[in-house]
Amino acid sequence: MTVLKKIYLAGFDVFRQDAAWYGKEMQKLCEKYGFEGLYPLDNTCTAASGIFEANTEMIRRCDIIAANMNDFRGSEPDSGTAFELGYGYALGKTLYCYRSDIRTLRQRLGCTDADGFNVEDFGLSLNLMIAVPSVVVKGGFEDCLKQIKDDISQ
Repeated sequence: MTVLKKIYLAGFDVFRQDAAWYGKEMQKLCEKYGFEGLYPLDNTCTAASGIFEANTEMIRRCDIIAANMNDFRGSEPDSGTAFELGYGYALGKTLYCYRSDIRTLRQRLGCTDADGFNVEDFGLSLNLMIAVPSVVVKGGFEDCLKQIKDDISQ
């Protein structure tokens, strides 16, 4: 019997108006590529502490995190998703991030941001604390799944 690798589906997609449907579509794509998708909204908790506990439990159970790191509510990815990646890294999970725009931070934001803070210049599309431990994939969720499948097949 083949055990499917479990992928935690991190990202701000849980805030979409059609989030429950969208999560099911993401899980179908996972199945298409031979994975089991763990979607945060599959938890039945509604209190903040319960959601936190249930989602961190899903991260502990997964093998891989696939994170939507497109900009959310500004010029940075969702802070909750960044936490999930950090938590996964601490647990030794394999990390993948996907973005539609993988230009470097400097290319996107310039040398300083709108508030006058310096923008790091390491040639990365995300903050180094996310980009260094992750495989960053250009494109969307399915592009990320294809990359994971290719990497596992090698």
